[in-house]
Amino acid sequence: MPEPAPSPGLRLHDSLSRTTAPLDPVVPGHVGIYVCGATPQTSPHIGHLRAQVVYDVLRRWLLHEGYQVTLVRNVTDVDDKILTKAAEAGRPWWAHAYRYEREFTAAYDALRVLPPTYEPRATGHVTEMVELMQRLIGAGHAYHVPGTADVYFDVRSFADYGRLTRQGLDELEPADDTDPELAGRKRDPRDFALWKSAKDSEPATASWPTPWGRGRPGWHLECSAMATRYLGAEFDVHGGGLDLRFPHHENEIAQSNAAGDPFARVWLHSALLTTAGEKMSKSLGNSLGVAHLLGQVRPEVLRYYLVSAHYRSNLEFSPTSLTEAAAAWERIEGFLRRAVELVGDEQVDGPDAPAGEVAAGFRAAMDDDLAVPSALAALHGVVRDGNAALAAGERDAVGSAARSVLSMARVLGVEPAGGPAGADRSAQALEQLVRAELGARAAARAARDWASADAVRDRLATAGVVIEDTADGARWSLAEPSTTRGSTTQGDS
Repeated sequence: MPEPAPSPGLRLHDSLSRTTAPLDPVVPGHVGIYVCGATPQTSPHIGHLRAQVVYDVLRRWLLHEGYQVTLVRNVTDVDDKILTKAAEAGRPWWAHAYRYEREFTAAYDALRVLPPTYEPRATGHVTEMVELMQRLIGAGHAYHVPGTADVYFDVRSFADYGRLTRQGLDELEPADDTDPELAGRKRDPRDFALWKSAKDSEPATASWPTPWGRGRPGWHLECSAMATRYLGAEFDVHGGGLDLRFPHHENEIAQSNAAGDPFARVWLHSALLTTAGEKMSKSLGNSLGVAHLLGQVRPEVLRYYLVSAHYRSNLEFSPTSLTEAAAAWERIEGFLRRAVELVGDEQVDGPDAPAGEVAAGFRAAMDDDLAVPSALAALHGVVRDGNAALAAGERDAVGSAARSVLSMARVLGVEPAGGPAGADRSAQALEQLVRAELGARAAARAARDWASADAVRDRLATAGVVIEDTADGARWSLAEPSTTRGSTTQGDS
């Protein structure tokens, strides 16, 4: 069967131009996407996952419409916070970053985020960063501080600085450099670091040689270097959370354009996941871990909740919102299960079954800047029609509706695990997350890091997971319903 031709209909809202326009790929029929990924300093919460689910939906829709897609999602595996938290935990910084990188990967997998085409780490791309700095210095847009390894971007050299967030240079606050060692090194307090000198107080392994001395990358430099390495000097879409617009994305645009790269054609920004109106973050103490939530709801339900709002609208979290998501998703699952009982799985999802057609309203909504709430309304409209056909015993209509529902659910990543027959794989998803936690606990115990081992055990206990240490290793089970969540468990010390 020939591949469908790419649809010309997708329109996206560009945060840079603040207009909504048709997607115009650099290479016809192929879309290159760069998404800012994790800085793995702690365990992932659902605020981290919202953005990744959003761009996964974009990718799935593009694939459904016949495009080839290259999606790059980076890992910032060294930065100030990782070094600080690793030192506090008494473990090597790279081991600390890798431990939490594994947790992020497990969370992505549990929430059905498709694996990226490439997932580069910052520490693996120092060569590209050095080359970019050399281009910027040669063009007069960056400078090296003599006697150090520091390299800064000269914001006054770039006339368009601030255009993403519509801020004039004189309106901007100085960069947040609180380190007294940096005093007096900048030409302008708003200049941002491309490369930072190694410090005696930091591990020697957290620095790399450059023509200007040993050091490590600034946060913004690495994304520009990695995006162009894998997608070219000009690519189609750059995505990330709304909180990254300034300074991160503003600085990416400045350094890339100043070096002569057109960089991203479209900038997408997903809004925040909030609790009580505040951004979900570790600092606010209101974060909700993915492993904890998957002890309470099925992965499909959590994903349904995360896609249910338009990506440019804030999504407020509450227990009620998960209950509502569960009820809506179960209507989809229930219809597909009953449809299979009537017409058979082979007529819905078998190799010889006709392809499911998405509803016209679904396609129109998805092409309208990924208007998922309207797309879900169209999906549930087909569910209602399918249920009416079930009641009338209309087998052909039921089969057609089921195939359509399944096709739309797959675009959103909310189809029942195991297919329309409803085989439940939520246990496998939970197993994957718990095993990632147990691996981190085993590493902590081997390093005699009892505090970190206890922290893992406590997190699992809060999620209703009981750990039993045996001669063959740790085993886990779900606590009985009467077990008090968050109760004190025996430590690992």
